[in-house]
Amino acid sequence: MRILMVSMNSIHFQRWTNQLKDSGHEVFWFDIKDGAKVPSLSWVTTYQGWKQKLPNIKGKHFIKNKLPKLYKALENDTAKVFEKVVSEVQPDVIHSFVLYISCTPILEVMRKYNAIKWIYSSWGSDLYHFKNLPEYKIDIKKVLPRLNYLFTDCKRDVQLAKDLGFKGEVLGTFPGGGGYNFLVSDKYIKMPVSTRNTILVKGYQGRSGRAIEVLKALEQLVSELLDYKIIVFGADIEVEAYVTNNKKLHKLNITVHAKSQFLIHEAILELMGKAKIYIGNSESDGLPNTLLEAVVLGAFPIQSNPGGATEDIIIHDKNGLLIQDCYNIEDLKKQIKVALENVELIEEAFAYNQRFVKPKLEINHIKNKVLKAYQSIQNNDN
Repeated sequence: MRILMVSMNSIHFQRWTNQLKDSGHEVFWFDIKDGAKVPSLSWVTTYQGWKQKLPNIKGKHFIKNKLPKLYKALENDTAKVFEKVVSEVQPDVIHSFVLYISCTPILEVMRKYNAIKWIYSSWGSDLYHFKNLPEYKIDIKKVLPRLNYLFTDCKRDVQLAKDLGFKGEVLGTFPGGGGYNFLVSDKYIKMPVSTRNTILVKGYQGRSGRAIEVLKALEQLVSELLDYKIIVFGADIEVEAYVTNNKKLHKLNITVHAKSQFLIHEAILELMGKAKIYIGNSESDGLPNTLLEAVVLGAFPIQSNPGGATEDIIIHDKNGLLIQDCYNIEDLKKQIKVALENVELIEEAFAYNQRFVKPKLEINHIKNKVLKAYQSIQNNDN
């Protein structure tokens, strides 16, 4: 098949698309944000450099900040450029990643080319959060009926998409970035897990992250944490500021990696392989990739459970702990304390995750299922 991907660039998009390398499909990519070249996707026919009418004009940043209307007038219309790409590529199927970024801007084109099959990948908060915002919900309810196929990263979003108007075929629920290469990740697993002394905290606050609530819980456990290293990664500015200005946290061995200090994927895997406990807390998400990485690398996961998404892989008090209220500091403290005091739970969760959950996340296991899903589209057309 000729598959036209529509997405912004991200590590998850790169990993997903690379599952199709050498699959026999012809793969094209319309970079909807018109970003930088991506070496890992050099095998894909890429459409970039399309956004600016005058790409070499000087003072673009000044115009963007001071004269936004003029800046907008200097940009090409996304739908018109995309229609030209569709006309040139003549795809059998178009695959959009994230609704409000990669579906909404091309909806009118897809209505015009109604015979072309359209796949949508729902990631993270894509449906769960934005369904609550009236202006986005309007777009969601316009897009979903036109779609033919759906991938999700958690089971929750399958029913949610149907409730909001999707009437097509569900291709499956898979990690947004595909599976994991254990030849790469296994070398970072530090054993035995009971001797690890790092607690890893996902540092997102912003729109949906609730890392500060985790930090507030850790403040109340200072005496229990004196022998641990606390590492906060991907920290927003407000999370950085909270740690900097908090005297209680200064009593701990705490390190903050700012979001601006981008950690490569292998660096995060290495941190997970050293961590006894991983804590991810958010108000809205799908099945977080960092949670999956914690499972693969053997860190004990304490994870929020928005809409029941995390229940796809975590059984509370067996192979991890579920946070049911991301704002409840006392409950967060309780969950962390359970993990700190229960070595047997840590070891049993590790054994369970390595034996039963991890194999389902292996790169070729996921890849084969994804390729079968794409093949099913081709079979439907024959």
